[in-house]
Amino acid sequence: MSIIDIETARKLREMGSTDLLGALEAQDEQLSVGLAFGERIRLAVDDAYTAFTDTKVTGLLRRAGLRYPAADLRSVDLVDQRGLDRSVLAELGACGFVTAHRNIVLQGFTGSGKSYLASAIVKAACTHRYRAHMVRMPDLAEAWQAAGDRPQGTSKFIKKYTAFTVLVLDEWLLDRPDESMRAMLLELMERRYDTGSTIFATQYAKKDWHSRLGGGVHADAIMDRIVHNAIWINTGEINMREHTAHSAQPLS
Repeated sequence: MSIIDIETARKLREMGSTDLLGALEAQDEQLSVGLAFGERIRLAVDDAYTAFTDTKVTGLLRRAGLRYPAADLRSVDLVDQRGLDRSVLAELGACGFVTAHRNIVLQGFTGSGKSYLASAIVKAACTHRYRAHMVRMPDLAEAWQAAGDRPQGTSKFIKKYTAFTVLVLDEWLLDRPDESMRAMLLELMERRYDTGSTIFATQYAKKDWHSRLGGGVHADAIMDRIVHNAIWINTGEINMREHTAHSAQPLS
């Protein structure tokens, strides 16, 4: 028998407290009869909070745009062979870089697992209830071009991508940004500096960034807002796509 009467249940639903209502209705009257009132409320709130958190994390993950939804820092393959530092991966999973507003650069060859690692870091951030998003640079460039055709589109674009606590720019500098794109990147990096964390997944070493950003003062300014507080991680030389495909083949 539920401890909540119909009218109280209606009021809880009207207030949007469905998680708490569910937790209260799920309490077994016989099993909880010996508990003090405060203890019963505490248990119900704990259950409701768990349900609320699970729902929020699920929503954050759904909207994060992960390229690899199943990615997990705890199951990164060939850690030692790729020269990855297990303690660094553990620190990334704890999301201390977010509160410190530090950037992350994942640099390595094609297929070395940059996008997987970025997805895993974003997944950890969402689990910690941070608002995160992952976007490929070609898609970002296309969205920026489209924003210019709408009233106040560019300002809304900048505001949208500034608002993410963690933002992944995948395939960073795969294409050389044009003048409009460089101006946008400078404004975006300026607004995100010391307020959010940006993750760059790229094939290019730091020495190549300046020229790919067009050189000159724009390149200087963009890099200045990225590199000084960044955690640099080389993802190694092993082609993880090839490794995964080979591992999936049945033994003959």
